[in-house]
Amino acid sequence: MLSTAVAQYLKPKVRTVRGWPKPEVNFRDVTTLFQDPEAFRVMVETFSLDCTTQKIDLIAAIDARGFIIGGALAYQMHKPFVLVRKKGKLPFQTLSQDYALEYGTATVEIHADACHPGARVLIVDDLIATGGTLLAATKLFRALHAEVVGVAAIIDLPELGGSDRLREAGLRVHSLCSFTEKE
Repeated sequence: MLSTAVAQYLKPKVRTVRGWPKPEVNFRDVTTLFQDPEAFRVMVETFSLDCTTQKIDLIAAIDARGFIIGGALAYQMHKPFVLVRKKGKLPFQTLSQDYALEYGTATVEIHADACHPGARVLIVDDLIATGGTLLAATKLFRALHAEVVGVAAIIDLPELGGSDRLREAGLRVHSLCSFTEKE
C-alpha cells in the first residue's frame, strides 16, 4: 500500500549506491532519510496513522536500520518495542531462524520472552528485498504463538519478489515507496 504523495516526497531523498556490497546490487541507503528531520517525521507519522487501523500490541524491528524507524514508531504509538537481532547479539535465552538474503545467508534471533501468546505484532524493517529477513522474524514470533499482523518497510523492491512472498505468508505489507532495479 503506497501513498503517492509520501512516496513522491521520500523517494528522491533515498541515496542509491550502485554495485554495493556486490557488483550486481543497487543498495538503497535510507540513512539520508534519517538525516532529514522532516522526512523522518513523515515516515513515523505515516506508519503511525496506518497502525491506528490495526490492533497492535507491540512493534518489532529488524537489526539494524529497522531499529531506527521501529523504535520511533513504538515511542509514537506507546507500544512495547522488541529487537530482532543478528545471531549472538542478545544476552538472554533466544530463538533463532536462518534465512537467505539477496546476497548471502544469515540468522536472526529474538529473546524467548519477547512477547506473550496471542500478542499482535507489527514487524518493521528499512526495506523489503527478497523478504527473507521479515519472513524469518515472522517465524520466530509465530513460534512464540504471537500473531504477526503485518510488516512495514520504508522501501519495497518488488522485482525481487519479497513483498509477494510476504503476502503469500498471510502478512499485510505496508511500504512507503518502491524502486525498480533500473531506477
